[in-house]
Amino acid sequence: MALFPAFAGAPEPGEPLAGSSRGLRKELDWLSNPSFCTGDVLLLNQGTTEDTDLNPEKSPLIRTTSKSELSKESDSDESLKQSSKKRKKKKHHHYKKTKKKSRGDSSSSESDLDAKHIKDKGAGSGRDHKKEVAANLDKKASNLTNNRFVWLDDIQASTAETFRIDKKPDPANWAYKSLYRGDIARYKRRGESCLGIDAKKQCVTWDSSTSKKKQLQTRPERYFTKNNVKMLNTDGIPVSNKSSPSDSTAFIPVLEMETDDSSNTTGVNPLGIYDPSTTVWLQGKGKNAENEPADTQQPIEEPRININSSLMTKVEEHNKKVRENPRDINAWMEFVSFQDELMRGPSPYASKGEQDIRRKSLKLILEKKLAILERAIESNPSNVDLKLARLKLCTEFWEPPALVKEWQKLIFLHPNNPELWKKYLLFCQSQFTTFSVSKINSLYGKCLTTLAAVQDGSMVSHPLLPGTEEAMLGIFIQQCHFLRQAGHSEKAVSLFQALIDFTFFKPDSVKDLPTRGQVEFFEPFWDSGEPRIGEKGARGWKAWMHQQEKGGWIVLKPDDDDEEDIDEDEEIKDKTLPKWHIWLDIEYSREARHWLPWRPDKTKKETEEDCEDPERQVLFDDLGPSLIRLSNPDLQCQLVYSFLQFLGIPCTSKLFPSNLYVAMDENNIFDSVLSDEKPLTSVDFPLSGFNSLGHMDTVLRRRHHIGHYKEGEEFIQNVFHVLFQLFSGKEKSNLSVCWLQYEISKVVQCLQVKNKKKLKAQGRKSKKLAKNLLKAPDNRNYLCLWKLYAYLEWLLGNIDDARKVFDTALCTAGTGGLKSPQLCSLSLLYAQLEVELLESIEGAVMSRAVHILTKLAESGLYVPYSGQVLSVSVLKARKTYEHALQDYLSRAPVSDQDQISDANQLVNVVGCYALFQYLTVGIDAALLIYAQTLEKLEAPGPQKCENTGENFGIQNFPTALEAVTLLHTNLLRFHMKISFYPLNPLCKALTEALKRFPSNQSLWRSYIHIQRKSHSASKARRFFDDVTRCTNSLEPWLFAIQAEQMRKKLIETVQRADVGEIHSTIPETGLTNRIVALFEHAVQSENGAHCPLLWRMYLSFLASLGKKEKSKGLFYKALQNCPWAKVLYLDAVEHFPDDLQETLDLMTEKELRVRVPMEELDLLLEV
Repeated sequence: MALFPAFAGAPEPGEPLAGSSRGLRKELDWLSNPSFCTGDVLLLNQGTTEDTDLNPEKSPLIRTTSKSELSKESDSDESLKQSSKKRKKKKHHHYKKTKKKSRGDSSSSESDLDAKHIKDKGAGSGRDHKKEVAANLDKKASNLTNNRFVWLDDIQASTAETFRIDKKPDPANWAYKSLYRGDIARYKRRGESCLGIDAKKQCVTWDSSTSKKKQLQTRPERYFTKNNVKMLNTDGIPVSNKSSPSDSTAFIPVLEMETDDSSNTTGVNPLGIYDPSTTVWLQGKGKNAENEPADTQQPIEEPRININSSLMTKVEEHNKKVRENPRDINAWMEFVSFQDELMRGPSPYASKGEQDIRRKSLKLILEKKLAILERAIESNPSNVDLKLARLKLCTEFWEPPALVKEWQKLIFLHPNNPELWKKYLLFCQSQFTTFSVSKINSLYGKCLTTLAAVQDGSMVSHPLLPGTEEAMLGIFIQQCHFLRQAGHSEKAVSLFQALIDFTFFKPDSVKDLPTRGQVEFFEPFWDSGEPRIGEKGARGWKAWMHQQEKGGWIVLKPDDDDEEDIDEDEEIKDKTLPKWHIWLDIEYSREARHWLPWRPDKTKKETEEDCEDPERQVLFDDLGPSLIRLSNPDLQCQLVYSFLQFLGIPCTSKLFPSNLYVAMDENNIFDSVLSDEKPLTSVDFPLSGFNSLGHMDTVLRRRHHIGHYKEGEEFIQNVFHVLFQLFSGKEKSNLSVCWLQYEISKVVQCLQVKNKKKLKAQGRKSKKLAKNLLKAPDNRNYLCLWKLYAYLEWLLGNIDDARKVFDTALCTAGTGGLKSPQLCSLSLLYAQLEVELLESIEGAVMSRAVHILTKLAESGLYVPYSGQVLSVSVLKARKTYEHALQDYLSRAPVSDQDQISDANQLVNVVGCYALFQYLTVGIDAALLIYAQTLEKLEAPGPQKCENTGENFGIQNFPTALEAVTLLHTNLLRFHMKISFYPLNPLCKALTEALKRFPSNQSLWRSYIHIQRKSHSASKARRFFDDVTRCTNSLEPWLFAIQAEQMRKKLIETVQRADVGEIHSTIPETGLTNRIVALFEHAVQSENGAHCPLLWRMYLSFLASLGKKEKSKGLFYKALQNCPWAKVLYLDAVEHFPDDLQETLDLMTEKELRVRVPMEELDLLLEV
């Protein structure tokens, strides 16, 4: 019989084969089963049935294994072991072949038995039929038991009593400690008990290694984990009492959550004794393994719906805004900012399963923001702010070349937008891979040339935007500071010289020409070799051109005094020092002496080839494209004051906010100039934090000298002489004030370093200059100069001479009284200096300070102090001050100029009145005046005061509110110095002021000065954190870092005290990690990323910890953001002296100014 009906025509195994069909027989041999016989199967079945009926209680069959099978299996095991050395695929194939072979052997053996049985059956007689059947059954049973596998259907026995004994040994048990897990039946244990044991006497302990591992791995989650953050963001379950307020209860009852409907469970749980899971089981319902029960799910599900609904509502509101008003740029920007808030919470669009597996990646947020901005740009294609925001996001996705191309496209579309140019220049300036000084300098020139063409009207395609001229001056100043920071101070000075000549000395014949035409006429003057601004005999472009029309200059013989050689110190003072140290010394010395551009001296018959350093010569091609036309008088004054500040002269001008932190590279912002000794009259010069010309050095070395060398001082003197010819009246007097402030600043520096010899010499020069300035007719009655001269005498220690100067100035001032701002300012400084001499305020009513303030209020002629003050005069003065203060507080300014003068006068009146009350009544009376004034000034809002500088040109005058706050805090500091007073009022005043004015360096210095005495830093840290969150200013970050470094230094001094064997009692408490974290957050901010000062402080701090590798990595990271800052390279030379040559090569590659090449240094060391 064939296995398959389709091949029924194939011959049976017993039939003879024809010769023609032998090949077919071999091919179809695999289809036949020679051991299968229909009659045998029927006979076996009949016999088994009879045997079962005769022996119903027969024992179940026992399986035995024959030796032949064991030998075959051992052979197959050996073959498997040998084949394991081969490839896996081959091994698997070999195993299949072996398995088939064993099955084939067993089947063949069975077929032989069956064939023999058929022969015996044919030879037997019908009389012995039952015996033969029984014998055959026994043979079949033995065959079944000898096989490896026994099928339950083949055995007619009770299922409950059927079992199997496997005597085949498992060699794997010799190698492993336990049975193979696949041979053990799987089961799940419910509970910890065991059926059939006495619970009182017996116990079963279930040891499970997996449960222990799970317990070890599962730790309690912290508050910042994903699940806990989600739980904190959800709405809480209400626990309020809904009863009336009059019903007083001892506790607030917690509202119970209804889990299930009780009507459905009364049938299975009538007594209510089963828990919810048992009740569900009794009902025949299954529990979802993924979800929690209903009672636990309810309080979690409810808040999630609330938070999703609130987020969905906000999303709908934002979408509605931008859909209804697509031109609203603020709405688009708010929608972009909202994505951060949206990603912090759960997604309102995700399902229950997706909500847990959702990844909140930064890339996802950026892609969503980018999609929103692209939609916004489609609705507003000409808006620059949206395109800038898109470019800012694309920095995370795009490569630098693609980003540069996108910037160039944007600049090409909007060449008349100066704010866009500023950002583009900063972007190109901070790209380390493509940075070079010449490339960025030419880019500045291209920018100013393009904006000048827009200003002239020659670029017809784009209109002139408001504020372009002011922004052009800001870009020009930014270019000068860029060149200064890169070490090319000669080019920066030449730029200022050229623009001042181009602005103030322009001939009338070229004023009507466009800017580029005027530059072409200016080039012959620049290349003619005539003296420029700051040089001896400078007359200007206009005079030169007028004289050229007449026939040229008359050459005058030089004075003999000018031929004195400058005494230069030896460049190498000690050759035993390390090579890097010598290089730094020479580099600093040449930086301090050679910041002026070199020009051939015609009197000495010098030519351009006589210059030892060609980099000191400045060509017109380097500065010609940057010349711009300034027509606004306020901007012209701003140009002058910016040049003076660039030379290191303190003045009232401030840098533009756009380039303020980019130009900040000096850590002198933390220096409290005489602030601790004299809180009332502490000197606060603006623009601290900026290196002036000739003072570029490392963080650790600081400044070597005060002021400039002889050439530099002569240059500044010549500049002032030229500027005095340009201005007259009040502006000329203001320039004189700037010059005298510069002299006072040098005296203060001498006091700081406690150099008495230098102080004496500097004092003589400063007093001589002050007297010469006061001799000028315009300055004789200018009280500001008199005040500075008297203050100079006071600083030098000549108190009696200073009093004489003050009294003389007050006597000649007239009877202006409180209506004269200069007289009030002079009297206030005089009184403050006198109060600082007091050791206590007891008996201060009869002091000289009260006499000064009383005479000011009387508005009469000043009478010098005679030793007593009348009580009646004190009462009258108090009434006068009160009326004057109310008058100024209630006055409304008519114009911006009046507003500024009134603000200055208000500050003086408040300062005089508060100091008068402090001396005559006490500190509480003075604080009351400050509180009333601050409340009145804060009422209109800070915007009124903060915008005064923006309304009046671009000079940033200190606001009245800021100045009054400074007076307030200084008075409190002085009172705490001479008497006992709580610290809380001063802390409160400083915190309120710093929240309003976060960029005021004086207030920050006072704040960290009082906080360094506190043992607990948590309050100050929270305050710093709050201020940094709500402002873009960099000062909070800088002073927060300084405060932590001061605390760390204090702890180290205690730990390293030289008192023998001493054990530290104050732990560091992670100060180092906190400072590093502050630095990291600061450099990631928008203003901090490109601030050289911040990177210098960070590098110096890491180097002080001894982490050389991290410091080196940070240095290269700093170069990625500020590749133009030469001070960073100088700091690297000091921190990594072994890499001196590598650092110099990098500076040369980026075209930074290297004044001492290594080849020259080697020659100098050999001499």
